[in-house]
Amino acid sequence: MKVIEHFEKASEPLISFELIPPKRGGDIKNVLAVLEEIVKYNPPFIDITSHAAEVIYEETSDGIKKIVKRKRPGTLGICALIQNKYDIDAVPHILVKGFTREETEDFMIELNYLGIDNVLAIRGDDSGYDKPVPSGRSTHRNSIDLVKQIMDMNKGKYLEDSLLDAKATNYCVGVGGYPEKHFEAPNLKSDIKVVKEKVDAGAEYVVTQMFFDNKFYFDFVDKCRETGIDVPIIPGLKIITSKAQLHTIPKNFHVTVPDSLVDEIDAAKTEDVLHLGVEWAAQQVEDLLNKDVPGVHFYIMLNSKPVKMIMDKLKISKTNV
Repeated sequence: MKVIEHFEKASEPLISFELIPPKRGGDIKNVLAVLEEIVKYNPPFIDITSHAAEVIYEETSDGIKKIVKRKRPGTLGICALIQNKYDIDAVPHILVKGFTREETEDFMIELNYLGIDNVLAIRGDDSGYDKPVPSGRSTHRNSIDLVKQIMDMNKGKYLEDSLLDAKATNYCVGVGGYPEKHFEAPNLKSDIKVVKEKVDAGAEYVVTQMFFDNKFYFDFVDKCRETGIDVPIIPGLKIITSKAQLHTIPKNFHVTVPDSLVDEIDAAKTEDVLHLGVEWAAQQVEDLLNKDVPGVHFYIMLNSKPVKMIMDKLKISKTNV
């Protein structure tokens, strides 16, 4: 089922999750363990992040060498597992950064083989590596162009006219939104204009970047509605689990951590941080649900423990979600 259909048919807010593939050379055991925990809550869909190649410097017997690797391959395989083993809709992320249009088309065709009909189209992070574009291939400028390519495939329009049995796909496309604006945008108004362009291009729902103060989300939604964006806007939440995240999360995701939360975590014992993070996120969720959000999307990486804690705290049943 398409993500947008899940929201249209839902009688109460939906709870969904986002996982990250294991590091290169790892195995799927940790992913399976996390899935076994979160599927108990019957999520309508689960997102799996995607990762382009990046430059890694490794020390060898011949000195430091620059190596280009994908640190976290496996998006396709995990999506196939979710879709077919657990009968839950998988939502792979499709990136602009690090992939040609031709690679994107091939990946979308493979997803179509597997019966996966939901994707999240995003630009992706800058890994510091500009992948050389082979002759005869091309890249997108931004996520708006990526959405347009997927919409073309939904109309049966492919990059190569000679493709055999090239039937129209039927993808539901989600896109990202930034309640505190994308760090490269000059202001929130211009950033929301980009979201509007993505929706006009065919995106059917928006998932926000994490935020720790709900006022950012509600202000973002209000401004989106004023601009004419009428698709579901799903709040994305992250549960803080360590003191180090007070520094890494703002640095990597360009979001604000409220003073009161920082003060609480700074003053807490290390073993108490997870409980404080869960308590804060639970208050966010309760406020969001009381104001009729369409759902809540948790960024959980590969750690299911905070999820279980917050679900228990919110008294969300494993059979009624």
